Amino acid sequence: MAIWDIFKREKRSVSSTGYTGMLIGARQDYLAGTTGIAELTGTVQSCVTLWANVLSLADVNGTAILDRHTMAMIGRALALRGEAVFYIGDTGSLVAVSDWDLSTRNGKPYAYRLSISEAGGNKSITALAAEVLHFRIGSDATSPWQGSAPLHRARLSAGLLHSVETALSEIYEEAPLGSQIVPFPESPDVDMEALGRGFRGRRGRVLLRESTSVAAAGGVAPQQDWRGNDVTPDIRGALPTETLDAARASVLSAFGVLPALVGTSAQGNLVREAQRHLCTYMLQPIAAVMAEEASNKLGGNVVIDTLRPVQAFDTGGRARALATIIQALGQAKELGVDPEQALKLVHWEDSV
Repeated sequence: MAIWDIFKREKRSVSSTGYTGMLIGARQDYLAGTTGIAELTGTVQSCVTLWANVLSLADVNGTAILDRHTMAMIGRALALRGEAVFYIGDTGSLVAVSDWDLSTRNGKPYAYRLSISEAGGNKSITALAAEVLHFRIGSDATSPWQGSAPLHRARLSAGLLHSVETALSEIYEEAPLGSQIVPFPESPDVDMEALGRGFRGRRGRVLLRESTSVAAAGGVAPQQDWRGNDVTPDIRGALPTETLDAARASVLSAFGVLPALVGTSAQGNLVREAQRHLCTYMLQPIAAVMAEEASNKLGGNVVIDTLRPVQAFDTGGRARALATIIQALGQAKELGVDPEQALKLVHWEDSV
């Protein structure tokens, strides 16, 4: 049975996971509200850049087709989309796939219909699962062949971040910041209109005037009251700074980045611990899954390490630990203890 016969019997519903489906979904979310647009913020883009740059620096052993440019594209796709698909070309190189449909068997991908971007337009090819590298994170048991991005798994935090940043940007764009209302002597209406048009839209300057010579409610307005009144909106009661910091911290945590890393008081030790946390608990497990996928598809043992290139460790502490280990091994040799057995006692075997 030919590969294309498989897709003839498949429903088009799987295509909702493709690039076209994501565009339609993003447009729908934009029309309905602000859900799913947080990737436009600087906080998310900073996390995406960290993912891409760390994976581009990773040590890849066992294959040469996972070059640094490809690893950076994989990191960016995983951060924003939750999955990345590459076609293993005949020339021994990986070809990035922009959109795909797939057919599954026992919950695992069996065949793909791939769309590859070209300068003059897209082209489509069909391929078996063994010809495709499909990296995915955050898979659900209901659809293990599909990945999910961190923002997709933290929609409330992403929506809050986008809402707060949008509200603040609208305030700084449209609110009368620095504008004042000041008293103005009695003048003809024509002069008042001319003055009003002259001051209109000038942020930080006088926008409105009021007369102090009008008799109303049985008396004349006091002539000595020439104090200006500021019309800059006071939004401190809404706690915008605290809300923005909390939303940013939640989004950073979803990407495995410690919020203290972007703080104004971050020091060297804190930065090093944040790097260690990002590589150890987020990117290195992803790299291990990627290495497993590459090993199964490329026919060799592929190992991807993100810890050594980033050097997310205390150099001085590691040097002191090495000196202590060497001293302990020397003492073990003097006492006739097998060093390999001693290392196994503290679980420092090569397999760990």
